[in-house]
Amino acid sequence: MKHLILTLYLSLLSLGIMAQDDPVVEQKVKDLPVREPFLSGLLIDNQTTFVPVKKTFEFVIQHKFGSMDNGFKDLFGIYAPFASIRMGINYVPIKNLQLGYGLSKIRMYNDFSAKYTLFEQTRKNTMPVAVTLYGNMAIDGREKEHFGTNYKFEDRLSYFGQLIISRKFGEWATIQANTSFAHYNKTEEGIDHDKISVGLNGRITVNYKYAVLFQFDLPLKAKSITEHNEFIDHPYPNVGIGWEIRTSAHVFQLFATSSDSFVPQHSALYNQNNWVKGQLRFGFIITRLYNFS
Repeated sequence: MKHLILTLYLSLLSLGIMAQDDPVVEQKVKDLPVREPFLSGLLIDNQTTFVPVKKTFEFVIQHKFGSMDNGFKDLFGIYAPFASIRMGINYVPIKNLQLGYGLSKIRMYNDFSAKYTLFEQTRKNTMPVAVTLYGNMAIDGREKEHFGTNYKFEDRLSYFGQLIISRKFGEWATIQANTSFAHYNKTEEGIDHDKISVGLNGRITVNYKYAVLFQFDLPLKAKSITEHNEFIDHPYPNVGIGWEIRTSAHVFQLFATSSDSFVPQHSALYNQNNWVKGQLRFGFIITRLYNFS
């Protein structure tokens, strides 16, 4: 009897020790960001919520031909004068932060930019949207005679700030909305120094390689910040549609858009192209990413 009791006791003791050595651990599964909401940080004339991975260098070529409204006379703007060109570079020094520089033909703008992703949309909807902040400062590189009397270097400066919110819907589309504020230290007579805009743009996936792009950016007639009794030469909306092509090393965008500039504050204050009248421009963007991690 004593042996039986001792055997039962030792058996229970060993089970307790085994249970302590093999506890049940509940592991919390991390909710990862959605895959490829955008392939590029650019969508025609707009920024997207996409920021490449840390230590990525990006080279960008942006080009727009002349206005299409002359039809076959200049082959819908391809042989027209006044083409718009911008070349830029971007770098991601830390996660979610991109710094950039670009040089444009229009007004010889030198633009310095920063973009930071505050939140990334996740696959299980822990975070249902992506939220990104973008801002730049541009320096007008024209001769000082363009700035009138009492010239100061500060007259060359303009600024742009934007809040972007996007959501990817399944594998077929990513839609984003934005609101922005543009400011010029000096403008022509009758042109406001400040402009508030809103926009809606997106990417619709056709297949792994191709996608359709669209944009609509609307400068608002905000009476609270206007400096004039009437809105003179109020800028037209920047409307565009494009086709995106993915290759192993590049992303190409072919598009038609109503703005002649790639600098967003210029489009917000100075776009006088009416897309309803066919005042659009063919253009393309080529981006190339290099990762050094």
